[in-house]
This record gives sequence, structure tokens and C-alpha cells, in this order.
Amino acid sequence: MKKSNDKKGYWVAKANVNSPEKQQNYGKLAEAVLEKFKGKFLIRGGRQVTKEGEEYMRNVVVEFPSYKDAVDAYESKEYQDALKVLNGGAERLYAVVEGY
Repeated sequence: MKKSNDKKGYWVAKANVNSPEKQQNYGKLAEAVLEKFKGKFLIRGGRQVTKEGEEYMRNVVVEFPSYKDAVDAYESKEYQDALKVLNGGAERLYAVVEGY
């Protein structure tokens, strides 16, 4: 049986992109963070139907080996630098979530 600290971690994000150029530059930096922390895209854009709540143009789910990895990746200097590059290029909802 897995211990609580062995549960996978996830980034769950919804975004409306205001600046495709900033989004693209951010994306390149963010992908390097995912590689470093062994993150894997499960959802990245694609077709969608919003059934409840506000419509967002992009949905992203990234899986990490552990919740700690997901938090550490988000809080890493590299990811914080990527966020500075994004700098208003998207309106986002973003959560780091422990798997079930």
C-alpha cells in the first residue's frame, strides 16, 4: 500500500492566453522544469466542452512522481523565472494537487 507521501502530484491549470508570444516563451522554460522534475503532460490543450463555470481556452494537467515533486517544481527558481516571462500573457487558474 502506498503511503501518503508516495502519492503522485499534479499541476492543474486553466488559462486564457492574452499574448501568444509570451505564452510560447514561458512554455519553453516551463517544459525544462517539467523535464528536471520528471513531470509528464496528461492534458495539454485539445478539444473541450465546459459544462460548468467560466470557459477557459486552455486546460493543462501535468503529472509528477509525487506531490512533493509537483510543489518543488512550481516553487523552483526555474519555474518562477518562467512565470516572470509570462508576465500577464495569460489569465490563469492554477493548483498543485495531491493524487488520490
